[in-house]
Amino acid sequence: MTIAPLFPLTPAPEVPISGEDLSYPVRRIFCVGRNYAAHAAEMGNEVDREAPFYFTKSPSAICLTGAEIAYPPGTQDCHYEMEFVVAIGASAFQVSPEQAKDAVYGYACGIDLTRRDLQAAAKEKRRPWDIGKDFENAAVIAPITPVTRFGDIADQNIALQHNGQVAQQAQLSDMVWSVPEVIAHLSGFYHLEPGDLIYTGTPAGVGPVTPGSRLRGIIEGLDPVDLTIALA
Repeated sequence: MTIAPLFPLTPAPEVPISGEDLSYPVRRIFCVGRNYAAHAAEMGNEVDREAPFYFTKSPSAICLTGAEIAYPPGTQDCHYEMEFVVAIGASAFQVSPEQAKDAVYGYACGIDLTRRDLQAAAKEKRRPWDIGKDFENAAVIAPITPVTRFGDIADQNIALQHNGQVAQQAQLSDMVWSVPEVIAHLSGFYHLEPGDLIYTGTPAGVGPVTPGSRLRGIIEGLDPVDLTIALA
């Protein structure tokens, strides 16, 4: 007896690979919290150097650069957060930071949209952040640049412009937990596989979007990420 699915699932979202006729199918999305000290401070938190912590987003949250989206539902305070995104390209489980480098396929510019009011309400009640972080179009991403073309992570500038004005600016070296450290730590809890994305945290300067907002995120050596919030 052949058992057929009741309904077809939506295929995994695919992110273009810069300069190639290939795409990167997205399996999972991990996000690092409070990975820039200045951002943690502006949110009223201290950085915990004991270990990084994470939240997740569904693959359905992927939104490709250049999109124009409606203002997210259920919130009165949606914020932008510019991020350096790591695309995993090889299996990694319980690896060291030195071994973690071999698991990286490439990097991309990303924007983590956050329903800040819903996140704050969840924090106050000591509840999970899911409703504030994981929703449609909340993981914006530009094409992925292979690591062989990007090179080593160093003092590259990371910035976000809101309506043409610089709102966030830092260097990748400002991250509390480096990319190899994040991969190594995360691989102690998950079998990381190709298709897994890691949004590595945001610098200080996060703020609200409104209908008509134009966002552009830039990291040296990567394709920029652009997003427009549609007018009501």
